[in-house]
Amino acid sequence: MTKKIFRFTLLIVAAVLLTSLAIVIGSLHRYFATEQESQLKDELRLAAYAVEQNGLDYLEKLSAPDYRYAWTPDYRLTWVASDGTVLFDTAEAAGQMENHADRAEIQEAFAKGESSRVRYSTTLTERTLYYAKALGDKTVLRISIRQVTTLTLVAFMLQPLLLVGILSVILSAVLAHWMAGKVVRPLTSLDFEHPLENETYEELAPLLNRLHQQRRQIAAQLHTLQKKTDEFTQITAHMKEGLILLDNNGDILSINPAARQIFDIENPTAGLAPRPAVAGTDSNQAIRIAAGPDLNQAIHTAMEQGHSETRAEKNGREYQLDISRIKSGKTIAGTVLLAFDVTEQAHGERNRREFTANVSHELKTPLQSILGSAELMKNGLVKQEDIPRFLELIHKEAARLVTLVDDIIHLSQLDEGIPLAKESVDLLETAQSAASALHGYAAEKCLRITVKGENARVTGVRSFLYEMLYNLCDNAIKYNVENGSVEIKVTAKGQETAISVKDTGIGISSNDQPRVFERFFRVDKSRSKASGGTGLGLSIVKHIAQYHHAAVELQSTPGEGTTITVRFPAQ
Repeated sequence: MTKKIFRFTLLIVAAVLLTSLAIVIGSLHRYFATEQESQLKDELRLAAYAVEQNGLDYLEKLSAPDYRYAWTPDYRLTWVASDGTVLFDTAEAAGQMENHADRAEIQEAFAKGESSRVRYSTTLTERTLYYAKALGDKTVLRISIRQVTTLTLVAFMLQPLLLVGILSVILSAVLAHWMAGKVVRPLTSLDFEHPLENETYEELAPLLNRLHQQRRQIAAQLHTLQKKTDEFTQITAHMKEGLILLDNNGDILSINPAARQIFDIENPTAGLAPRPAVAGTDSNQAIRIAAGPDLNQAIHTAMEQGHSETRAEKNGREYQLDISRIKSGKTIAGTVLLAFDVTEQAHGERNRREFTANVSHELKTPLQSILGSAELMKNGLVKQEDIPRFLELIHKEAARLVTLVDDIIHLSQLDEGIPLAKESVDLLETAQSAASALHGYAAEKCLRITVKGENARVTGVRSFLYEMLYNLCDNAIKYNVENGSVEIKVTAKGQETAISVKDTGIGISSNDQPRVFERFFRVDKSRSKASGGTGLGLSIVKHIAQYHHAAVELQSTPGEGTTITVRFPAQ
């Protein structure tokens, strides 16, 4: 702006200077020309009077070089006869001059008594002014003088004009620079943070008032925007679901902590490929989604159709990814990605499918035995002496069905997490009761059951805790070796209470240990089937422990035995 003001001011000064010089030169030229014309007329009248009185004698004396009143060389007198013959001329010999009858000023002087004419030179640098006057003897006396034109005057005054112009330009440049700085200084020192506190030109008052109003509006809008941003940040920060906002290029605009953890955003190799960060932005935000073809295809589908879904596994967890298109007016602004942890749901769905398949299989086997035995007896294909054996088989399979149904119902109750009345239960007494109940079964297999430890009380459901210990002991007996042992031990260290069941049985391989608590899983299917097991005992143990917020630990060596420990938290 300063340069523009400087150039504009300098241009105005130069224009004014040139205009002034032109006016001055024109006025001077006009003034001197007018004065010269007036003087020329006076000179002609005097010369005409003298010629009428003294004739040629006056003119000859006037042109003599030693005459006291010698004629000035600036003027030229020409005396012309009535036929145009030049009688006398102060510049040339009259006999050598051509006839002047055709001169316009001569003709007009004969006709009107006086005449004036102006003729320019071929270069237009000077002009000749003629005045002619008719005398009483029918002759004409003409006077002429050469005058410079304006162009000649300018050329003559070129040096002083250039000097004046240069000085004027320098002075104008200094003044223009000073004036531009003075004009702009109040503008460059404006305090836009406090528009109304500025002391500047009155013409800027409306603008400053408008700036003040706009600043207040912007401040209010920023406050509202910041409030909404804080609310959005607080909401998304406490969401368990992952939330990612993406632009059209797949770059992350916003991501909440849950999504960072899900996609392991600090580790680019976990599915998010980094790209160069933009200056002034959070480097974590300058990341492009590149989580495999499924997610990229889902984002592409959402951009085209408005919504898409897919699933992905991250860090051992399974997530449902819902992607929706975001539109601003008629323009697509990007997509929003919501990641839901559906690990438990997916696990539950798989468990339900497996459970249904296993239940169908487990129910079908005894039912087929019962149905086959009943059909044989109904059709009379069983000998009379074999009927008791078949009835025993039917009774055994029916009892197995009842046990299986009871276990299934029990597991369903544990899955539903129905709250039951809790009480203080002594684990040592409960263990002794379970061991007493299984004493006969252990004796049949020549096993020794011992219970030791100290009285330790926990808060829980007595029947559940009893069933948990009963199932642990039952498994320890069922999968033990002949003349083996089962040891139940209750310990209380600090605020932690633990109960362990140790056997000298067949043990569990390292491959099977992660699955022993799954429903219907059996380490030795043939042996379990012979003993009438349902494959739900350890699964019930796990669910009862979870119900009481306890942890289950398994230690086993094939051929040496197994120890299962249940640790209860501080009461």
